[in-house]
Amino acid sequence: MKKTVLLLLCVSLGLSSCISKKQFAGLQTELEVANKDLGKCGESLNDYMNRLTACEKENERLKGELKANVSTMQLRQEQMEDLREQIADARSVRDNTVTQVGDLTVLTSEANKNVEATLKQLEKKDKYINLLQAAKTKADSINLALAVNLKDVLREGIADQDVDIKVDKTVVFINISDKMLYESGSYRLSPRANEVLGKIAKIVQSRPELEVMVEGYTDNVPMRSSCIEDNWDLSVKRSTSVVRALQTKYGVNPNKLIAAGRGEYNTLASNDTTEGKSMNRRTRIILLPKLDQFYDLLNPNNIPK
Repeated sequence: MKKTVLLLLCVSLGLSSCISKKQFAGLQTELEVANKDLGKCGESLNDYMNRLTACEKENERLKGELKANVSTMQLRQEQMEDLREQIADARSVRDNTVTQVGDLTVLTSEANKNVEATLKQLEKKDKYINLLQAAKTKADSINLALAVNLKDVLREGIADQDVDIKVDKTVVFINISDKMLYESGSYRLSPRANEVLGKIAKIVQSRPELEVMVEGYTDNVPMRSSCIEDNWDLSVKRSTSVVRALQTKYGVNPNKLIAAGRGEYNTLASNDTTEGKSMNRRTRIILLPKLDQFYDLLNPNNIPK
């Protein structure tokens, strides 16, 4: 009996051992499948991370474009507002004149002729005003495009605090800090000057209808040396250095160039602080229409028939 029990126990243990091996093999297969799925998940995760990085870069680029578009829109809005004010003024002058004429109750034959002549003059004046407004609108559009073009060209590799571009009425001007152009306390151009003057020269050469005035400015610290008399002298020498470089190094037509010195006057900020003095030490390059073209705008013979 004991032998039979022992035999049954051995058989039972053998069967139990076989079932455990099958389960182990099944679990091992499931583990391999799970590892493959995990690898695929890792690849998918890397793909999604790369897509996220690309989306973030595209987002930054779109933000930059939006900022530039907003700046351009603000310039256009300012110019449109200025034009609206001029139109309102012209209409007010015309309406006042018409009102005064309408208030006259008794007119002689000669007076009627005078009124007719006056109205014709007003009509001619309105045409002249429209001509000037059209010319100004065209000039404003050109200046806006020029300013945007300059900002785009000068943006690469040049700090914003060193170069400032603005549109003022009928001209575009560029303020450049002295540390960008000159050696310290000198009128000699520094190597960094080539970064900005070469780019400005390309714009100037592409616009033959413009003249270029270069104005030198200093702070109020007295300056005197063996070759410099005072701040007036230094400002003139600095502007002359820039004009000479535009002509000789970058091939700008000298007939378009004007050099001027403003000394320590016409300040942008107070000279009582270091920051203010730094702002006042600058060179201004002004892009403006030629005077003969400006006078043509004032010629009554250009009024449309």
